[in-house]
Amino acid sequence: MISTEQIRAVLQNALNETNLPLPNKRAGKVRDAYALDDERVLFVTTDRLSAFDRILACVPYKGQVLNQLAAWWFEQTRDRIPNHALALPDPNALVARAAQPFRVEVIVRGYITGVTTTALWYRYALGEREIYGYRFPDGLKKNQQLPEPIVTPTTKGDAGAHDERLTPNEVVTKNYLDAQAWEQVHAAALALFRRGQDIAQRAGLILVDTKYEFGRARDGSVLLIDEIHTPDSSRFWKADSYTTRFENGAEPENFDKEFVRLAYAAQNYRGDGEPPRMPDDLWIQASKRYIAIYEMLTGKNFEPGAYPVEPRLRENLKRAGVIGQRIGNG
Repeated sequence: MISTEQIRAVLQNALNETNLPLPNKRAGKVRDAYALDDERVLFVTTDRLSAFDRILACVPYKGQVLNQLAAWWFEQTRDRIPNHALALPDPNALVARAAQPFRVEVIVRGYITGVTTTALWYRYALGEREIYGYRFPDGLKKNQQLPEPIVTPTTKGDAGAHDERLTPNEVVTKNYLDAQAWEQVHAAALALFRRGQDIAQRAGLILVDTKYEFGRARDGSVLLIDEIHTPDSSRFWKADSYTTRFENGAEPENFDKEFVRLAYAAQNYRGDGEPPRMPDDLWIQASKRYIAIYEMLTGKNFEPGAYPVEPRLRENLKRAGVIGQRIGNG
């Protein structure tokens, strides 16, 4: 495992943004995207950490973990639905099939938990019992397992806007997706979640909930895009301590970025206004958690790429032919 000192040494060099000599750059919450041609897109996963629909910090090695872990999961789930992954020319980079993203994020939840305003437990604790079109009984406890996983879609909160809740029916009635595409996406999301739960269980983890994104390729097919079952898009708990901690009213041991959300929530911050400044140790701890879950899920040792990232990234993209020989002057 990489040491605290190694992470602290590169904390100020965490990858905040890229400036590659390629046209049509689009910066998302975590990824910078460059259109290579009509069929391919280059995604570079930065170290930006997003929570509460805000960029809060940059965490060393986070981008590499997300990129390599998502690529690993794409291979484990390719039989459930095709995905956009084509090649990884660099630890932080993915060449992918071009696809038009759907206007909904598809969240699958296996437990009632969470502190964000769209989370099941947050809404339930406010007294709501009809949430995302599902009826919940009285008497549920935080972090309790649901009888079956459920699909809870949201809109996409772009440019700092918050995600808004949708019921599954509203995805079609509000014209976010046609009925046939939504049926395919809904079924695929549940199948992916079941596969994810099985693999996580073998790693000693519980896949609690997750977010999927889908899009339509140029040939009209539906693809899984963005990422899958990473600490950014998913919540993981340690399996062997879950039952005891739940029965004692204690929070589960988590292996994702939920502890960052909880740290901010403890400062009464849930996404509105200027976020409070947090200590460097929080981001070092976050880096170690990202690396730990990569190793637990894949069974591989994490091999950190060189920092600063962009010179290495440019050289690898040049070697792979993704960008031309002029890159040294870019």
